[in-house]
Amino acid sequence: MTMNAPLDVSFFARAAKPLSSYRKYWAARFGTAPFLPMSRAEMDKLGWDSCDIVLVTGDAYVDHPSFGMAVIGRMLEVQGFRVGIIAQPDWQSAEPFKVLGKPNIFWGVTAGNMDSMINRYTADRKIRSDDAYTPGDVGGKRPDRAAIVYSQRCREAFKDVPIVLGGIEGSLRRIAHYDYWSDKVRRSIVVDAKCDLLLYGNAERAIVEIAHRLAAREPVETITDVRGTAFVRRPDDETGRGWFEIDSTQVDVPGRVEAQVNPYLTTSEQAAEQGSSCAKDDATKNVAETPITTGAEGRFDVKPDARPEAMPASVPAVAPLTFFANPNLPTTQGKIKVPPRDRSVIRLPSFEQVRADPVLYAHANRVLHLETNPGNARALVQAHGEGVTARDVWITPPPIPLTTAEMDLVFDLPYARSPHPAYADAQGGHDGVTKIPAWEMIRFSVNIMRGCFGGCTFCSITEHEGRIIQSRSEDSVIREIEDIRDKVVGFTGTISDLGGPTANMYRLGCRSPEIEAACRKPSCVYPGICSNLGTDHAPLIKMYRRGRALKGIKKILIGSGLRYDLAVQSPEYIKELVTHHVGGYLKIAPEHTQAGPLSKMMKPGIGSYDKFKTLFDKFSLEAGKKQYLIPYFIAAHPGTSDEDMMNLALWLKKNGFRADQVQTFYPSPMATATAMYHSNKNPLRKIGRDSETVDIVRGERRRRLHKAFLRYHDANNWPLLREALKAMGRADLIGNGRHHLIPTFQPLTDGGYTSARRKNSTATLPNSSGASSAAGPVSPVRGRLLTQHTGLPPRALGAKPAATSAPLPGKPRRQGLG
Repeated sequence: MTMNAPLDVSFFARAAKPLSSYRKYWAARFGTAPFLPMSRAEMDKLGWDSCDIVLVTGDAYVDHPSFGMAVIGRMLEVQGFRVGIIAQPDWQSAEPFKVLGKPNIFWGVTAGNMDSMINRYTADRKIRSDDAYTPGDVGGKRPDRAAIVYSQRCREAFKDVPIVLGGIEGSLRRIAHYDYWSDKVRRSIVVDAKCDLLLYGNAERAIVEIAHRLAAREPVETITDVRGTAFVRRPDDETGRGWFEIDSTQVDVPGRVEAQVNPYLTTSEQAAEQGSSCAKDDATKNVAETPITTGAEGRFDVKPDARPEAMPASVPAVAPLTFFANPNLPTTQGKIKVPPRDRSVIRLPSFEQVRADPVLYAHANRVLHLETNPGNARALVQAHGEGVTARDVWITPPPIPLTTAEMDLVFDLPYARSPHPAYADAQGGHDGVTKIPAWEMIRFSVNIMRGCFGGCTFCSITEHEGRIIQSRSEDSVIREIEDIRDKVVGFTGTISDLGGPTANMYRLGCRSPEIEAACRKPSCVYPGICSNLGTDHAPLIKMYRRGRALKGIKKILIGSGLRYDLAVQSPEYIKELVTHHVGGYLKIAPEHTQAGPLSKMMKPGIGSYDKFKTLFDKFSLEAGKKQYLIPYFIAAHPGTSDEDMMNLALWLKKNGFRADQVQTFYPSPMATATAMYHSNKNPLRKIGRDSETVDIVRGERRRRLHKAFLRYHDANNWPLLREALKAMGRADLIGNGRHHLIPTFQPLTDGGYTSARRKNSTATLPNSSGASSAAGPVSPVRGRLLTQHTGLPPRALGAKPAATSAPLPGKPRRQGLG
């Protein structure tokens, strides 16, 4: 078998019906639409009298495989359904939701490629003025908690049409979850949105099966056996019978309490004090003092003339012993057989319990994360409400990952690879005032895989896409590169990225399908790389070489984040990357330097970064190139002390880094680090009332301090840092020498700074032209150090400004928002 054949690179036993094996719906006769229609006029051109499925999304409609609604829409279209899209509707009434008429089969609802709250608010809960998924980068085009609002409006528009909810917002809120913006635990979004079904994770497999079953007139309430779904059941529902329920609603259940041992007493005397006897010591005495005879039936009987008061207390009532097998635990050759996984369900603490008890919240979060492997995960159930309003939210096991052939099918669908014509400017293009930044960032990029086995606690990629890597074939990737070259307007010969959630996990996976199916580890690379994990980068190297050899391709860059602890396992890959695929700067994410926060993040130690940097510098020198690493760090992550941030600042200064942009920990729903933030407990270990507690960075002042340590070079932060360093007993770091962190003098500052990204700047005093310096680029002043990149030397005056080191809007770097 050749490398380009549709290999199943995850080595996972795919017990699922292939996406291409369904019989097409009758409407397939209408053919393929150039764009999925957004208006009745477009439907008329296609010859449609109605839509079978209408998708409602919080993003602008971009017909590209990096946008979820386009993938789902095209996948349903290839199954033969007529699919319409309502993008960013006015949610103030139900009328805009009726624009395409009544869907024949169901509504598909998503908040978009990002959780709507993260899209609309900063980590400091301040509303954003921009939205990268909206034409013109304009904010305010979607409501807070968009998935709930859209579902309610769909129900108002046509109340008898089933609602199927999906997307990242639904996926990360499928159980009772801590909501950072309201600072409380909210119910499962299935309950709040009142949807009929919720699909979590990458939903192609589930949505295709559900669409065909609903089209066959199967009632939506009976579809309870599809993997990767969540739905509401009444506790007395007959469809919930026949399950083996595993109770996991409590922690620290009281057990046997051992009595204190008196060292003065013998074993026999200790037993006597407790109202029993020591069998070995007292057996002879009991037999000698008790008149016993053998009855006719072979039983031991007490003699009739023996007085009851003379009988020793140690003689039990005489009866034969009979052993009965537990019918719920059938045995096989003496071993206990547990209930079958496919009929087992774990009952989590109820919504009312986790809302009132943060310890139980952490416990529920731990259980959920342990049940994420499609090979061994059980169903979950969580009660919401009490009495007559009681209902259970059921969550089926995660979806079976796609094979390479199915991944190719998904990415080879007939995407237009551009925004819908409705967003075109006066010239008919999408590069003017209606430009969509998220599309612009992925316009010339190619997604080569899905999933991540890193398991970083602050990231939601694993919760959404899973641990098992799903890779496309090399041929499919090459075809997409050729399509970009031949069809995408504005292509100049440079592919901006060949990547995914992680740039270098392509075709990596467990060496053994049996081990992978049984594994319950949250990460394959923490605390070290698992011995069962394949780390061969040869297929990725081969793809890079084939891609850049294509006619018309001048350069292929790698824009996705790199997992450097994996890369050092393959120096040949680093050499290939550094020599041909780095455009001067490469993003990596050490996140921190100290063991405390790194252990709570499940990230490798800074030593792995040092190894990678050594190889990076070595191969850059050999290639005759000046190239720089751009490391990312997180401030205020759970488990981070003030001393940890101080030591990180010292490391940054020692290594000459000046972080222009700082990412503060953002508690996204359902992430493990969010459970730490809310509960002060560590769900990476067994949860108990007395289990490990975690230092949480709360309050605006302390969060500002941690950010200030990362931006130690900003004079606006020096007063806060001086105060903190004195309180920490480290006033020795204040001074004007090279070994000091911050100086003793304080220049005149205006309280703001200008970022490389305009949107990240803070307002400052007007400049000489009367405009705020944050309102636009300021001409560089000779001799002033520029910090638009982390750790870069000053750029020469007149040189073209380098691209920002910020995370791409189309591929948000952390917390799984893409």
